[in-house]
Amino acid sequence: MTDEPAVRELRLVVTADDYDAALRFYRDVLGLTERAAFTSPDGRVVLLDAGRATLELTDPHHAAFIDEVEVGRRVAGHVRVAFQVDDSVATTSKLAAAGAEVVAEPTRTPWNSLNSRLEAPGALQLTLFTELGE
Repeated sequence: MTDEPAVRELRLVVTADDYDAALRFYRDVLGLTERAAFTSPDGRVVLLDAGRATLELTDPHHAAFIDEVEVGRRVAGHVRVAFQVDDSVATTSKLAAAGAEVVAEPTRTPWNSLNSRLEAPGALQLTLFTELGE
């Protein structure tokens, strides 16, 4: 057995009907940095760096609990993308101004973070969270 991880990178692949709007939103507004971009006669793809990636698995009961805490009701599908940001209040406002629909304003969670929920381009539901420390 080796200490080397079996998986080197997690990529969330999103097919966006309005590629240009999604690219502007995630790269230019949210601030994900462009790592690579490719074009072909068949289309375009861009890789945006979102920092460290983790895969959070939850059962349906805990997913409902998270929605209740962050939004007040069950709203997420089976995939939700969470971004840790320095200021979830300011970032929520910035993304809303760029076209995201705010589902729930930032709220303090029992796990001591400030979380908001948005519907964003690419048909993604986003959680923005800021760790509040102790």
